[in-house]
This record gives sequence, C-alpha cells and structure tokens, in this order.
Amino acid sequence: MEKLREVQKLGQSVWLDFIQRGLITSGRLQQLVADGLSGMTSNPTIFHKAVTQGRDYDEAIKSILKSHPDAGTRDIYDRLTVEDIQMATDVFRPVYDASGGMDGLVSLEPDPELAYDTDKTLAEVRRLWRLVNRPNLMVKVPATPPGIPAIEQLFAEGININITLMFSMAHYEAVSRAYLNGVARCSNPQQISSVASFFVSRVDTYVDRELEKLGTAEALSLRGKAAVANSKLVYNRFKEVFAGDEFARQRGRGARIQRVLWGSTSTKNPDYSDVKYVEELMGPDTVNTLPTETLDLFLNHGRVRDTLNEGITEAEQVLKDLKKVGVDLDAITEQLQVDGVKAFRDSFDQLLVALEEKCRQFR
Repeated sequence: MEKLREVQKLGQSVWLDFIQRGLITSGRLQQLVADGLSGMTSNPTIFHKAVTQGRDYDEAIKSILKSHPDAGTRDIYDRLTVEDIQMATDVFRPVYDASGGMDGLVSLEPDPELAYDTDKTLAEVRRLWRLVNRPNLMVKVPATPPGIPAIEQLFAEGININITLMFSMAHYEAVSRAYLNGVARCSNPQQISSVASFFVSRVDTYVDRELEKLGTAEALSLRGKAAVANSKLVYNRFKEVFAGDEFARQRGRGARIQRVLWGSTSTKNPDYSDVKYVEELMGPDTVNTLPTETLDLFLNHGRVRDTLNEGITEAEQVLKDLKKVGVDLDAITEQLQVDGVKAFRDSFDQLLVALEEKCRQFR
C-alpha cells in the first residue's frame, strides 16, 4: 500500500468508488484508510450492487421491519444508506480532521429523479445533510442546467457538495462559477469542502464509437485519446481559476479550493491499459476515485508520476483533430450527461425493486 502514500506525496488523493456494509463492519475499510485511502464515493449503481449481492443488509432490513412494520421501500432505503454513510464518515473522520477538511469525505447521492428540478434538489440535499449530520459528508448534485443554481445556493448555505456528471469544459466552467459565487455568499466559507467530479472513461467509449463509424486511418488513430485530452484541459483551466484574483479573495476568507475529482476511471476497453485513467491523470490538487478492482490493479502494477502537467499542447491538438475528422465532442458530452442521469435513475429504480422483493420475503 506504499503506492497510495506515493500518490499522496504527488498531491493527489485516492478515494474508493464503492461502499458496502460488510466493508465497514469487517474492519477492511479501516485498514484501507490506515494504508492511505482518503475518501469514498457512492452512487445508486454502487448501492444497488451492495444490497443485491450477498446478505450484508438482510439483518438490517429485518430489524427495520420489526420495529417499523409499515415502513415503505424508500424509507428502508433511506435508513440503510444513511447508516452506511454515517459509519463510513466516522471511519474517515480522523482523515478529515488531519487534512483540514480536504479529505476524509464520503459522498451520498440523492434520488437521480431530481436531477432536473432545482427546488426539489435543494430540499432533498438539505434533508440528507441534516439526516446524516456529519461534517465530512458530501452530497452529490449533478451538473445539469437545473442543478447549477441549486449548487450555488447550497454552497451559500455552507453545505459540502460533490458535483457529478461533468463531461465537458462547459460543464466545468458552470460548476467552478457556481462554487466561486456560492462561497462568496457564504458567511463561513472555511467550512465548505467540495470536489468537481469530471467523468473520464465514458468519453472514450462514446468518441471511439464515432471514430470507428468514420473508419478512416486518421479517425482511427484518435481512438483512446479524447478522454485524457479532455480531462487535462479541464485540469489546466482549474489551475487558472484557483490561481486567479477572484478566488484569492475567498481564500483570504478561509475558503478551500474545489479540487477536480476524476470519476469513471475504470478502463472499459480491454485494448487499453487497465490503469490508463489512473496513470495518465495524476497530479497535484486532484482526487481519483477508484472502484475496488481498479484500485487493486493500480496497487499491483500502476506507476506514480505527475502526468497532468504535461502534454497540454498535445491535448489541445487532439481536440482539434477530433473536430477536423467530424466528431462533435460538445454534442457527445451533452448526451453523456443525459445518459448518465438515466443510468443512475435506472439503477435507483432497480434498487427499490430489489429492496421491495427482500421486504416481501422477510415479511
């Protein structure tokens, strides 16, 4: 696990993109934290896998039904997830305290059905913030057009937000603007922790599909390059934003930077390195959240080197070349956000169905 410490020295934090009750209660999470893991993210897809694979939650569900026989499926989901997040935040609390609030954070995602409703997003995030009642909680809000004003308002209220489903420079500009505006309106900006979660591998999945349709040698030579190039340019913009005068004023009030978090970093294409989106997106003031399989692969044979601060000119050229061959990256990244919301919504619905079935069995 020494490799996690090497990454930390470089200025990047490694978080785990997974949560399961057994991971926490077995002491395995505590060991990972001792080895250098410094945060955790979750989403409806992850919770769906956690609840349906194995019997980790059976006794908890039975206990809820015994004390609350009329509990609805959503209420049971609420109780299970809040308990998991509370246990995880308590494990990470020493990391949160030692890092001054930059690490040791655990993310919880509200119902994806709310992604296009500003007012309902605000109400649900406030409810979850009060319910979990931990300073190292981050509530996830997608960077959809209705999500952006909600994000700014929640920052103004001093709530930690992990902004998700970002795929483009336009998404990043809107999110960083919401952060700057929100902390400026917050009376205690020093209490806010935030990350801007930029999704990576799915960009290559969608772009490669378009390149293969074109089929020319020029187009095919660009496969596997779009996601990292796209991410490096966003990282470059992040450095500009948080080195600027506008943030300097908020830094003077105690505000932390909003780090970029690389999400969706497992390799989908077997032709590419299985640690491609870890090794090629390593650099200061960032987070990479890894599924357990990708974390194991990286610990086994990943290399540690600052790669984010190199190849910016080449990244710009990749985006120019994509445009030249006829790939509309802006259209693709907008579709990725729409599809991302739908995927999480589908997982959430499947999770509720699975919980309902367990409740039916136990009743």
